[in-house]
Amino acid sequence: MVLEQFEHQINHDGVAAVTQSMASRPTVVRKKFAKPPVKVACLACRASRTRCDGQDPCINCLSKKKKCSYLPSKRGGPRQKKKPPVLAEDNARQDGVNHPAIAPISPDFDDSTAIFGQIDVLSAPGAGLRSLDFSSDVHSMFAGLFVPHDDGNSHAQMEPTPSSSGISSPTVVRTYGSEHQILNAYYDFVHNYFPILPPRAAPPIVDYPLEGAGSFTESPSEEPVLIYRPRSPLSLAISAVLALVPHPNDPEPLSPSSIIRRRTYAHTFAQLATSSIESDCELHASSTKASEALSNDRPLINREPFHPQAPVELESILALLVLAVYEYTQRGNLLKMRLRADQALAIALDMSLQALGEEYDGFAEARRRAWWMTYYCVLQVSIVSTTPLSIIANNPQFTTPYPRFSADQDGWSVLMLAQQVLVSATQYVIDLKRCLTVREDMSYIHERMRQLDAWASNALTRSNVPPQPSHPIHGGSMTEHTTARSIRAISRIKLSSAQIKVHRFRAFSDIPIFLKRHCDLTVANSTNSVSKSAINPSEPPDGISNIGCCSSLDQFQPPSLSEYAPSSTPSMSSKFQTPPQYSFVNDFPYSCPHSARACLKASLLISQMFESLPIPQPLSDPGNPPHVLQLLPQNQYPRTMPSFACCLMQGTYAMLMVYHKTRVDHLAVPGLGSAQANHPSNQFHDEFRQALERIIAAVTNYAVSSEALDGMKEEIEGAYHTTFDQSTFF
Repeated sequence: MVLEQFEHQINHDGVAAVTQSMASRPTVVRKKFAKPPVKVACLACRASRTRCDGQDPCINCLSKKKKCSYLPSKRGGPRQKKKPPVLAEDNARQDGVNHPAIAPISPDFDDSTAIFGQIDVLSAPGAGLRSLDFSSDVHSMFAGLFVPHDDGNSHAQMEPTPSSSGISSPTVVRTYGSEHQILNAYYDFVHNYFPILPPRAAPPIVDYPLEGAGSFTESPSEEPVLIYRPRSPLSLAISAVLALVPHPNDPEPLSPSSIIRRRTYAHTFAQLATSSIESDCELHASSTKASEALSNDRPLINREPFHPQAPVELESILALLVLAVYEYTQRGNLLKMRLRADQALAIALDMSLQALGEEYDGFAEARRRAWWMTYYCVLQVSIVSTTPLSIIANNPQFTTPYPRFSADQDGWSVLMLAQQVLVSATQYVIDLKRCLTVREDMSYIHERMRQLDAWASNALTRSNVPPQPSHPIHGGSMTEHTTARSIRAISRIKLSSAQIKVHRFRAFSDIPIFLKRHCDLTVANSTNSVSKSAINPSEPPDGISNIGCCSSLDQFQPPSLSEYAPSSTPSMSSKFQTPPQYSFVNDFPYSCPHSARACLKASLLISQMFESLPIPQPLSDPGNPPHVLQLLPQNQYPRTMPSFACCLMQGTYAMLMVYHKTRVDHLAVPGLGSAQANHPSNQFHDEFRQALERIIAAVTNYAVSSEALDGMKEEIEGAYHTTFDQSTFF
């Protein structure tokens, strides 16, 4: 009766028309290749791999209010037809028909297959990651390797090198004219998120990238001629990352030609870094005499060190670590990320960096950071791809002491602990999937869940302890306050992501469609077993409606959200009770509401910690301020090195799943559709919206200098607009 009253209210308000099934609408079926692709596409469509109609302006640029420009292609013949991308925000409606990627939400959660599929894909390994190294045809061969194939959520791959000729462009690229300037830019743009080097050895200087280094008169994808070629593999790898940050005087930093030019320069630097690493390795091999085969001394590389307190022989390892993150966040290539990290690990083990003693000389800090950042990256590969570890995470032979932050003596240990918890939670997900697939005894999984939950909670408590300064490290005058705070925030992000991985299956195991997706179970009749008459408003609340633990978040969590969660709302969770034949899920050590609250708490903390990460603020010439900031999102330079971007997807996934569970509970109660602005349910709705907007702001900032994350941005934005723009909830 309650549900019928709610449906009558929706019909009265005229909202039911939004939920009309796509199947009831007339569809137009066209033969494949009935309309051949145009021979010349505009630059914007080339960069995004979107099918262009060849008009001036084209329909895509017109709808997105972008500048549409054409340059003749040097390639011969028409290209093979590519599947156009699904853009949730820009193509919501075409020809008066709802876009399938933004399916309206039905009042009945069980019927919302489309929205569930759009949310559920966010938790897949490599979700949203775009690849610049494979064409769409090649990528489709491996579509099921990391991300489950889903026609409704697939994205076309970005074109690596669209070509043009004959027209000059003022596009500029961030490059530098000396090793010292590159090192200074490393501390401005990289160090706070990826501290592979010791602290600054000299005060910061004005950031002064070369002018005109990226101007071109041929093609934006033409191999660049470098005014200055960095000497070290490390400075080359860092230059690859810096080239992706818009130049302070770029007049159109987000234009397709600027993006392509930055991409080309960055990849040139990355390839040169790889060649330089190989040269250093060959030098080691060729200079080793047979009589010195058993000697512990390594041949010296005749090159000035990039950092005065980092030995030259470490530069290849550090360059590989930078390139591993580059392959993940810029190229979208998980395979190369693994190869780079494994190569760094092999060199580090060969140098015995894993077993350094307590002695502390001028190079000790650099060696310690080289080892533990290598360890960090090897574990990160397993985390982002959800694959087994290539090393033993708690190997007792790894005895090298942790590095030091002068501003936070426990900062490094907290980061490594968070990485260990997250990789263990990732292995738990792998084991859980295997047990569900082969129907093994789940008692081991239940005990693992209890242990991991306690471990993650204790580690998060430790990360919230105010940092204590340590004695200044040898030779270092900079205290790295900002870096230490950033590392603490990254640690909290990782620990929160671990909590989501531990709890997410149990949190949503009362939803039949979730069980079907994750357990390959047939639940076609499971929902019919519970009739609408079984929904009794007088039953005690046992669903997500009694979220009350959010007030216990640490000092970074505002307590208002717990006040917005209704505690007396009758629950519809009986509608989603696990069918008897799947009762094995009820043996978990935590209930569905408990795990859902844990996921909500963790996802909110993730959104806050990403917002708290520092923004690059290089010193600028007062006479020549960086005009590019006025053209970038939020007027901010992009953060770099988002090796933990997968945590953004985990947080979004958990938040949206909890939100929709909460919405279902509210649907059962008359009067919760109140239009009063101060109604608790409306405020609860606003809190979710604001948390997701923080995540979107973070991924938008990253996507400026990390093209592979642009797919993540579209996935998150699509789910956000589907949730908040296409229907009325409360």
